[in-house]
Parts: sequence; structure tokens; C-alpha cells
Amino acid sequence: MSIDTDQRDVYSVSRLNSELRYVLEGSFPLIWIEGEISNLSTPRSGHLYFSLKDGHAQIRCALFRNRRNLLRFQPRDGDQVLARVRVTLYEPRGDCQLIVEHMEPAGAGSQRAAFERLKALLQSEGLFDSARKKPLPAFPTRIGVITSPSGAALRDILHVLRRRFPAAEVVLYPSAVQGEEAISQLRRALATAEARHEVDVIILARGGGAEEDLAVFNDEGLARDIAAARIPIVSAVGHETDFTIADFVADRRAPTPSAAAELVSPDRTALANQCRHYEQRLTLLSRRRLGDARLALRQLERRLQRVHPHARLNQQQQRLDELEQRLNRSIRQILATLQERLHHRIQRLIALHPGRRIAFFRSALDNLERRLTSAMVHRLESWQSQLNALARQLHAVSPLATLERGYSIVLRADDGSLVTDAAQVAKGDDLDVRMARGRLAARVTGVDSEDGDS
Repeated sequence: MSIDTDQRDVYSVSRLNSELRYVLEGSFPLIWIEGEISNLSTPRSGHLYFSLKDGHAQIRCALFRNRRNLLRFQPRDGDQVLARVRVTLYEPRGDCQLIVEHMEPAGAGSQRAAFERLKALLQSEGLFDSARKKPLPAFPTRIGVITSPSGAALRDILHVLRRRFPAAEVVLYPSAVQGEEAISQLRRALATAEARHEVDVIILARGGGAEEDLAVFNDEGLARDIAAARIPIVSAVGHETDFTIADFVADRRAPTPSAAAELVSPDRTALANQCRHYEQRLTLLSRRRLGDARLALRQLERRLQRVHPHARLNQQQQRLDELEQRLNRSIRQILATLQERLHHRIQRLIALHPGRRIAFFRSALDNLERRLTSAMVHRLESWQSQLNALARQLHAVSPLATLERGYSIVLRADDGSLVTDAAQVAKGDDLDVRMARGRLAARVTGVDSEDGDS
């Protein structure tokens, strides 16, 4: 049995890999996978290429730069990680690989789950509600800061406050902001500030860091202390993208310690400019009000001299007539507007009615049917005309037409060759003569050549 090679569906390698990639990507949703990083490669493009392995197998992975920039840690060979990935196929090599959308240390999942549980609990108790949060003072005389005395956060806060509002005093309540003792020290510092009640607002601050470094600000006890505080508290922990439980419970959240300092302090330059602006406005308004009052007084004096009660009554009647006319015009205008709007909507409703669209399409269908019929008739007539012309041409050159005019075809009887010259035959040869209708068997009894010989 032979196989027709033209009917076989022969795959190219690139086509096979493309369809395999399509099957893989369509068969797996985004999945979580845990494994150990190995063969980590960091080219200049900023992408990461590595393998994830366990005790029995490994698979290649790619983490592109835009996703790598969102990582909260620096991956290294040997790290045990938890990754959210898409399964795909790298077509040029035919390798199955994983595209990493998110990755975190393997232990970070439990920390995140605990964070979400505590967040949900405190939110259910109403500790995040904006209604219970206290407003910040517009002009604080003393600003409390709870942070590490040696950290960059304190320097940033002091720098901003000196520039914006040096009149405010700063009271530091020192505390560790990471490590085992940080939670207890933070709670004691907050309790001290509450007990002294010497500041108008408190900034709870820490610079940026890894997620585990910010974990002390996710403590439930600290969160409840912040919620119960009588002094307004601004949370400024980490960078703009970092969120802790303290941020949600505090009265306000600032993306950075510097932003917190700007949040609690007015800008002295802006205040001075605003005061000058108010002074100028007050002077201008006072002069304007005094001038208006003098003018009004003179007008009242003149009116009192010339206005008679009867004239006032006429003026009020005229005013009433004017108001009545304005009311009537407004009513007519409103009615006209509503009538026009109603007419417009009725027209739109009529235009969108299914019957009009059906009639339009039916008309278009009839028009197309007429055009098709006309085109078919025209095409058939053209073909018939061409056929008749070709038939006439064929008949004009046909040998049968020549025979109809009295001519005949003479063939030698022995070999069927065509006789066109008397010299081709001799006396006694048998001939086959074909005419328009029928044929004759003849024998040459004499030959008359062109020169007259016989």
C-alpha cells in the first residue's frame, strides 16, 4: 500500500514547538510552586534565569526585569522560594520553562497569612474606620517622634521640620525599630508619650527595609495601643510601597518619614505669604466696605427724601409683574426644552425600532437580488453572443462548407492519401471521392496533366 506524500500533514519543528507552547499555556493556570534556586544567571538585561529543583527533579525558570524590580529580596543560589508562575515552552530550544510572576522566600507565605488574618480581625473590630480617627492639629507646638535615635528617619524628620516650621518643638521618644526588643520598646515609648501628654501629634517612623525588618509594626498589641491613643498618630514606616498594620490603625499614614514631617507641620513660608495675602485682602475689603456703606447712606438719604408710599407701592407692583413675566417665560422655556427632549427621544426610538432595520435590510436584499439577476442575464447573453460568433467563424473555415459549394475531396483508394495533382495518379488507379453528402468509388480512365499530356 503506497502513501500519497501530498496528503500527509508534515510538521516543521517550529510549528510543533509553537503548538506545544499553546497546549501548555492553555492547560495550566497561574500556579504556586516551591523549590530551591540553582544555576542562577543575571545577564545585563536585568532578567533572571535559574532552575527550581527539589530532591528528584528540576525545571528552568525566567524572571523578567519588570517583575524582578518588585521583589522584596535578592534571590541567590540555594534559596528556598515560593513562586507564582505560568507554564510555557521556550520555542527556540523546545524547553519547558516557568515564567515567574511573583516570588518570595518560602517562609514569607505564613507571615503574609498571619498579616492578613490580623488585618481582617482588626478591621472587623472597626479599628481601621475613618470615623474613629482623630484629625491632625493645624499648628502643633510640640511634635513627638517615636523612632531610633541613630536612624536616618529621625534626621529626615528634623531636617524637614527645621525647614518648614522651626517654631515647633520636637520631643524624641527613643526606641528600637527592629529586632526582638523593638515591640516592647515601641509600646513603652507610646505609653510614655500618652502619660506625659506633652505633644500635640506623634510620628511613628522607620526607614525602609526588608519585609521581615518591618514585621515589628505588624504586632497586635502595638496596633491596639495606637488605636487607643488620645494623641493623633502618623505612621511613616518603610517606603511608599510598604504597608504595615500600624499604617492601617494610625490616624494618618505617610509614605516616608519626610512626608510625615510635612504632613504634621505647616510651611512657614506659605504661612507668611498667606498672612500677607490676608492682610492685603482685609485692607482692600475694609476700604471697599466703607466706600459702599457711604454710597448706600447717600442713596438712602435721597430715597427717603423723594420716595412716597404710593410710589413705593407702584414700584413693588411693577416688580411683581416683572417676576410674573419671568416665571411664565421660564415655565415656557422649560416646557419647550422638555418637549424637544421628548421629541428627540421619540425620534431615536423610531430610528432604533427593529421594523425599520428589517425593512432596510429587506430593501437591500431585494436590490442585491435584482442586481444578481441582471448580472446573470447580461453574462449569459454575452456568452451566447460569443458562442454564435465562434460558430460562424468555425463554419466559415470548415471543409464541409467548401463541399457544400460543389467541391469534393479525392483520395487514393490504396493508401488514402490526398490527391491534389493529376500527376499523382495513373490510368487504372482506384480513387475514393468524398462529397458533401456521400462518397464515390472511381477508376482513372485517363490523366490530363497541366501540359496537356494524357
